[in-house]
Amino acid sequence: MMSIMKSITLKKDSSGRKETTHARIVETAARAIRRSGYNGTGVADIMKEAGLTHGGFYAHFSSRDDMLAEAADHAGAETIAIVEQVLAEYPEQQRLCALMNVYLSDAHTANIEKGCSFAALGSEMHRQAPEVRAASTERIKELIRLIEGQLTNQTQTSAHDEALLTISTMVGTLMLARAVNDPELSAAFRQAALKHYAPKDH
Repeated sequence: MMSIMKSITLKKDSSGRKETTHARIVETAARAIRRSGYNGTGVADIMKEAGLTHGGFYAHFSSRDDMLAEAADHAGAETIAIVEQVLAEYPEQQRLCALMNVYLSDAHTANIEKGCSFAALGSEMHRQAPEVRAASTERIKELIRLIEGQLTNQTQTSAHDEALLTISTMVGTLMLARAVNDPELSAAFRQAALKHYAPKDH
């Protein structure tokens, strides 16, 4: 009986360790794809950064695309969590303006590795495997619903359209602000968007 119980305990410990290791690989990959892009992210480099051997990769994933899909989902989830945190910290009428200011801040513009995955990876997404695109698309849809839920003073149709426009402005502006090598132009892109979405005096 003791032998059976010991065997069950060992299996649980082994399963728990595997889940922890798997999560570490995904988290590492989520940072790496935002930092270096999908094509600049190799399996060997990710495993090394996670403190693991390359040979252990296939104990966790069937392919590189399988890992990238999980990494895209994880990075998207982190983006959603950041947005939710900002929205929770401000009164309802200030939330979208506050979100825009945080999203287009100097800190977020510089923090590609841990920032919005949609801005970091959007230009590469159409070249990725279907499962990678699907994972990211589901997180983008989640963000749309989240922003749409803040637009309570509009009809359902106009709230959806406004959410699409808001997200397009945020992501597109951040992508351009990061793309140029002119700090003044980078700041100008962001300031123009912030000015447009600033509360209007009536």
